[in-house]
Amino acid sequence: MTRLLFLGAFLLGIFCFSNAQSDLPKGFAEGEKNQMKSYLNDIRTTPLNEEYRTPPNGIIRTMAEWEELDGVAITWASFQSILAEIVRHVREETNVYIICSNANQVENYLVNNGIDVSTNVFYIEDQYDSIWIRDYGPNTVYINDVDSINFVNWIYNRPRYRDNNVPNIIGQYLDVPVISNYNAPNDLVNTGGNFMADGMGKGFSSELVLEENGFNNNFGDSNHDEDAVDGIMNAFMGIDHYIKMDVLPYDLIHHIDMHMKLLDERTLLVGQYPEGIADGPQIEANIQYVISNFEAAWNTTFDVVRMPMPPGPGNNYPNTGGDYRTYTNSLIANKTIIVPTYEEKYDTTALRIWKEQMPGYNIQGINCNDIIPLSGALHCITKEIGVQNPLLIAHAKLPNVEVLDNDDYEVEAMIKHTSGISSAFVYYKTSLNASYQEVEMVSIGDDHWQSIIPEQPFGTKVQYYISAESNSGKMQVRPMPAPDGYFEFEIFEPISNVNDPKEELKVGLGNVFPNPANAISLIETISNQSSDASLTIKNQLGQTIEVLFSGRLNAGSKNHFVNAVNFNPGIYFIHLETKDTLDVQKWVVH
Repeated sequence: MTRLLFLGAFLLGIFCFSNAQSDLPKGFAEGEKNQMKSYLNDIRTTPLNEEYRTPPNGIIRTMAEWEELDGVAITWASFQSILAEIVRHVREETNVYIICSNANQVENYLVNNGIDVSTNVFYIEDQYDSIWIRDYGPNTVYINDVDSINFVNWIYNRPRYRDNNVPNIIGQYLDVPVISNYNAPNDLVNTGGNFMADGMGKGFSSELVLEENGFNNNFGDSNHDEDAVDGIMNAFMGIDHYIKMDVLPYDLIHHIDMHMKLLDERTLLVGQYPEGIADGPQIEANIQYVISNFEAAWNTTFDVVRMPMPPGPGNNYPNTGGDYRTYTNSLIANKTIIVPTYEEKYDTTALRIWKEQMPGYNIQGINCNDIIPLSGALHCITKEIGVQNPLLIAHAKLPNVEVLDNDDYEVEAMIKHTSGISSAFVYYKTSLNASYQEVEMVSIGDDHWQSIIPEQPFGTKVQYYISAESNSGKMQVRPMPAPDGYFEFEIFEPISNVNDPKEELKVGLGNVFPNPANAISLIETISNQSSDASLTIKNQLGQTIEVLFSGRLNAGSKNHFVNAVNFNPGIYFIHLETKDTLDVQKWVVH
């Protein structure tokens, strides 16, 4: 997450910070906004080979956070007790790269806290400004999906030269090319805490990315509209569908990792407040907007898992001055997941949800009460580094199945390695205590493989995982902790949805939220039969301002969306009307 340092000594037009880092305020430090122009000019004129400022050749793919990692990078700044716990758990899974000013001091601190540093711990002595490496650290992309690794370096939205240079430091240390979005027309301000990718060309951000790159922005000379931002993300990151959500009223930095996380290609872990509290209504409207308008990988639907957002001390939420406590701000490091914790009475539920959603993973909690007042936790202060030579298994897990007749269940995955794939298998079982059964996958072309899990009786829960071997002998499984970890789906007997023609027509408005609103609002309509209907927004004079829907309204519940930014502040009325019915709700724009 983007965080600001208390201003240190000002030297040669560059902000410099002492080795003893201070806690960080949320906004710009005093004087930093005035430094943006000189900062941008300086990073743009830094002598780099010009080929590293243009899009790479070939198909680009941004790594997902659950993919195999070479390591996790941190900067040894403030909150060292939390950083030490990150090292303790992550080094059991993968390398930890610690950027620090004095390697001996860091090693002594770790050893004195009982942490084994004999393996998987590496020190990079160089300069940096802050702890918030998520925002300015390197973004891992692959050429032609798996062929070669590159780092993409966006413009950091704070005038911190040394932080902005960290991707180059790590790239040089690991011998990975770094491509920078510094120069027009490809200049881009973006932050890692406000970006997530599914590894298959889909990206997520809040609309902060449009504000910071749009017209009259504070961060660069270029004024990019949304199409231009999308084009840059496609050219440099391989993002084909860039989904952007409204910013939240109480998350002042507008980074999505404070309230959501992608767990796999289909699953969104989403923060949930008590009804009507803090950012809860806007989060819910945003997520409903996403799942109603966008598809997950392989044209599947998104699954949404709710994660409670706990209050801070005194039972205060952000709308009453409480900390922005979050359990989504977590790190997946191969087979280990580290999760922020605060109080046992809330942590127990959160850790249970994590274990249910990510079976087989080693779930570890780290107390984040010291750092969360700055609106950041574990995801904010870590950065994944992708492995070189990955064996990619991309798969949209099977949803729960409703079928009229029993049928087989098709498992499809994109499986790819630079040397090619020699074999792939699906392993499945229908009881947690049973043994896995093996089914061979066959290539169906274009690096896609397919297999069939045989039909099962209604009520069965199926656990399965995918295993593959490359021609060079590399092995990989998905999920990564398999066979202890697995995907799961259940076979349901369907319930008939045929309308009873004798049943009385009932049509009405359901939930409307947020209300009052200043961004996207969700409007739910409910009908027990298909019918012709219109959904309109009217002002206090009864004049129609916007028609949201007009046509055949199918039976069941349907979500519609209206953006309050298109309306003047005031009171409006939502009308749902059929030939025989009318339902009206007040909607307030502020």
